[in-house]
Amino acid sequence: MTALTIAGCLVVAGCAGGETSGDRPRVTASGKGCQDLRREINRLDARGVPGLIEAEKAGKKLSAARRADVDLYNRLLGEYLGNRCHL
Repeated sequence: MTALTIAGCLVVAGCAGGETSGDRPRVTASGKGCQDLRREINRLDARGVPGLIEAEKAGKKLSAARRADVDLYNRLLGEYLGNRCHL
């Protein structure tokens, strides 16, 4: 029973000490914080970029400006997820 209690405490302590965003602002490789990335992603969401991504996947040709928005969205989302900002 004692070994089980110790093991349980270690698991809880390990989870509590994990790297999460918490209250600490994270800075990504591009020098932007997670909140900045989220703000830019939300702005592109509002402009309909996810729909452009779906249209492109369906074979529709995009203008250079729209293609640039799709590329930016994908880069920002990759950076956001890669830096574990969503946690």
